[in-house]
Amino acid sequence: MKTIRIIFTYFRLGALNELEYRANFFVQIFESMLGLVVAVGGLMVVFGHTESLNGWSPDQLLALVGIYILVGGLINLVINPSLERFMQDVREGTLDFTLTKPADSQLLVSIQRVEIWKLVDVVLGLVVISLALVRLGENVGLRGTAVFLITIFCGFIMIYSFWLMLATFSFWFVRVENLLVIFQSMYSAGRWPVGIYPGWLRFALTFLVPIAFAVTVPAEGLTGQLSTNTLVLAVVLAGVLFIAARLFWRFGIRFYSGASA
Repeated sequence: MKTIRIIFTYFRLGALNELEYRANFFVQIFESMLGLVVAVGGLMVVFGHTESLNGWSPDQLLALVGIYILVGGLINLVINPSLERFMQDVREGTLDFTLTKPADSQLLVSIQRVEIWKLVDVVLGLVVISLALVRLGENVGLRGTAVFLITIFCGFIMIYSFWLMLATFSFWFVRVENLLVIFQSMYSAGRWPVGIYPGWLRFALTFLVPIAFAVTVPAEGLTGQLSTNTLVLAVVLAGVLFIAARLFWRFGIRFYSGASA
């Protein structure tokens, strides 16, 4: 309950801070709609020349695009801004203010900043997913919904864990932001199913940078293409990555020397 209260408090404070700049809401709507137009436009170009892409129909790929937008919105809602702020605090020696608080430091640095307007992407992603399911005529049902929620949650945990481990390197290196920029560039590959890429890139997007588990696997679960083995693998990898990120965080924080050092 304490953890839930802390998360709620930070989200409320983040919302209040963002509400001071309401023009950002309209900027975000424009950016989100532009991103959607680009993604859907890419689908139209591809399917103007073929009826399927590696076994994916246009409506199935529309669902994947919706998941891509949804997960991207969740990342930019809290993970990206919070960990960018964390790296800035390490660089400036002001992480002391977080470490002296009577709560888990990893939790605090992970939710310390919320860009509430990114909820536009979350809502837009859900709308696109719903539209794709209507066009597919799919009756997802309880099992399909459960599989989708499990895979989305696992994908989010993997992305968060991977991002946290990258950010933790800031305890040793002055500038780590470039690594996060590279990750964001690689995430753009998630708007297409990883099966269309060459083997080496498919392996990288699956096991080195877990974009496949964040986007393609939930899309497969939603459209009934996901195997039980892949579902189990997603759950196991999410747990392993989260534990690894936690241990790496606890190891890295020992090397922090801030303003009070």
